[in-house]
Amino acid sequence: MKARVAIPVFPGTNSEEETLRILRDVGLDAEIVHWSRGDRLFQYDAFVLPGGFAYEDRVRAGAIAAHDRMMDAVVDAAIGGKLVLGLCNGAQMLLEAGLVPGTGAIRRPTAAFTHNGPDGKFVCRHVFVKLSVAPERSPITAALAPGALIPAWAAHGEGRLAAPPEHLQEIVDGGHLAFVYTHANGSTDADAIPNQSALGAAALVNVEGNVLAIMPHPERDAWTFNHPDSPEGRAARGNAERMLRPSGGAALFESFAKGLALV
Repeated sequence: MKARVAIPVFPGTNSEEETLRILRDVGLDAEIVHWSRGDRLFQYDAFVLPGGFAYEDRVRAGAIAAHDRMMDAVVDAAIGGKLVLGLCNGAQMLLEAGLVPGTGAIRRPTAAFTHNGPDGKFVCRHVFVKLSVAPERSPITAALAPGALIPAWAAHGEGRLAAPPEHLQEIVDGGHLAFVYTHANGSTDADAIPNQSALGAAALVNVEGNVLAIMPHPERDAWTFNHPDSPEGRAARGNAERMLRPSGGAALFESFAKGLALV
């Protein structure tokens, strides 16, 4: 039986359809769950929180959604060891809910993805992120190669990791820095970071490893047609079947699916 994955949708969510498609393409039984049907969430084996602007990102991005009663089921699932993946706005929710990095109390955030630096403008840019922990640090990344590069799209106005210096050190020392922004060749410098995120952070993982919050969108570069000028894309030109194959950012979702089979 396929694992059942819920994609919770809040008022303002806008990336649920591509999230649904890639989860199904990697072999999972995924379903969009509207906020009016949130009482059904206990039935699912895992959760993927998609991107968008839940509750118009008022107060702070993800802050209101983190306290929505639909998140109660996600919090309970995460505490119980189920896999939870947050993408962009979903990542912001996980930090605001205190699930990631998970070193404080629930719904008492110790870090946030906040306004991009230096001017706070919205960023829409193709990026690469590199796995910066051992793959086995999380079931969600366990099937990736060490130092795996994942292509994605940064599309956010509040993606800069911010926390007090002592907590940033705790994030590093505790192995919570899951992915960092890099260039396509895996090198890292300030130009690779689209939002001046502290530590170059693109994703954080919780203490137990079952919750991952990633700011850029790997689901927006998850099929060959999303990167037609890559060597793979050029080789697939004229072949619709090959163009529709999961690739690129799909690697994270394939690893998520394999990790789900093990928990």
